[in-house]
Amino acid sequence: MPEGYLSLVLHAHLPYVRHKDEDHFLQERWFFEALIECYLPLVDHLDQINDDGLFFRLTLSISPPLAAMFSDDLLSKKFMRYLDNLHSLANAEIQRTKNESQINNLAHMYRTKFENAYKIYNKYDRNLLNAFKQLQDYGCIELITSGATHGYFPLLSEQPETVKAQIQQAVRFHEENFGSRPPGFWLPECGYYPGVDQYLASEGIKYYFVDSHGLLFARPRPRYGTFAPIETPWGCSAFARDLETSKQVWSADDGYPGDFDYREYYRDIGYDLDWSYIKHFVYHKQPTHTGIKYYRITGRSDHKEPYNPIWAQNKAAIHADDFLFNRQYQAKHLSNDMDRPPIIVSPYDAELFGHWWYEGPQWLDYLIRKTVCDQESIQLITPGDYLKLYPHNQQAIPCQSSWGNEGYSAVWLEQGNEWIYRHLHRAGRQMVGMVAELPNAKGWTKKALDQASRELMLAQASDWAFIMKTGTMVDYAQERTKKHLDNFSSIHNQVKSGRINKKWLNEIAEENNLFPTIDYRLYQSGRRLPIN
Repeated sequence: MPEGYLSLVLHAHLPYVRHKDEDHFLQERWFFEALIECYLPLVDHLDQINDDGLFFRLTLSISPPLAAMFSDDLLSKKFMRYLDNLHSLANAEIQRTKNESQINNLAHMYRTKFENAYKIYNKYDRNLLNAFKQLQDYGCIELITSGATHGYFPLLSEQPETVKAQIQQAVRFHEENFGSRPPGFWLPECGYYPGVDQYLASEGIKYYFVDSHGLLFARPRPRYGTFAPIETPWGCSAFARDLETSKQVWSADDGYPGDFDYREYYRDIGYDLDWSYIKHFVYHKQPTHTGIKYYRITGRSDHKEPYNPIWAQNKAAIHADDFLFNRQYQAKHLSNDMDRPPIIVSPYDAELFGHWWYEGPQWLDYLIRKTVCDQESIQLITPGDYLKLYPHNQQAIPCQSSWGNEGYSAVWLEQGNEWIYRHLHRAGRQMVGMVAELPNAKGWTKKALDQASRELMLAQASDWAFIMKTGTMVDYAQERTKKHLDNFSSIHNQVKSGRINKKWLNEIAEENNLFPTIDYRLYQSGRRLPIN
């Protein structure tokens, strides 16, 4: 038995962005960048570790919108064009920098990166769900889900049926994609409120995550702090984020990603070079990130030195050693005061690894390998594994909380986004009302009600309120929220009047096609649809 356990949890999520009538839609770049910089490298490293015969355990939460984008043929075709452009840009850069040896080596590095992306993407038939399901089947990762469209539950709880629908649809969609129910659930934004557990438990969810203070301020206070789960009266277990591991990786001032040898995110040739050159390789109409970046962080000033991949890889290994050493020390210290080995839960946004922190996937590779080799002091584990070893835990109820700034709901409810909730709540009431009036709809009425369910869920995505708060792409976030609410309102009026615009309904169903098998009765009060 080790002195402690380490649970690495990656939350993979993006809002659903898919525009069938536009080939060059700016916001779809979020998904393409995430594929190239985060998810393809992550799959590559996890495959290599597994191929080397090292057994590891990692928890991966894949949100339903991201899962749908992974498997979408239209987005796959657009991504291949995007990757072709980047590969051409890398070739052009090799020619442009042929007299600058250090920069030229980096241009070659990027071309190799893009060529490797082709190989991994095609290996899994251009659908990364195949890769993650294979790793699940090998026993390497524990796949869990999140809210159907990542709705922020504490602020949707005025209509409990909408929270229940977000949870049940997510579980159904997960089973459709991966062949089994998820054992755990990532509360969107770690947004918890007392009582949401009952909807999780009714779908067979065994555990979820809260931020540190969500558990530390539980009633009663937890005996082991954040280093053991608590069991709620509804039958779910809550695991909390460890404060120390959060600071080591997340902190802008003290975290590893800010090391001066790592790649500088903000110095991109899309801004550094003349737009008349760049525009031939990107399908946007304005300067934008290309992913080709030649400089390291260097220091806190604007002066930047060229990036050195060898230095960066060495630093990633050093930081992996440091992280593991601290977990060993932490476990040894805690084990003296507990009746079981502590579990140190380290949850992160998956896109931190590769997108914001270019060396993140390499750091994760080093950390997993080093931890697997250290079986006596600390072992990798998933929350599901831990509950099998220690099924009996202290009963308590977490406090309402999130992992957003200030720890509660301030990010998703403030001056710039507060207007959305009266509309979301009204639409929620109308949805529940339509289901009560038409519990057994058929034909076009059922198709309309199913589409109303999609539109409501898409409007509820926490991403839109978050974007309005941060001030980036605000117009797009507002437009998406209003468009889905307008669509919902139109469907509501058509259903109530009995006059459904079939042509228009087909058009929006083709555009907003998330969850093809959705059933509007998810919103029926007190009803639970069976898992297919």
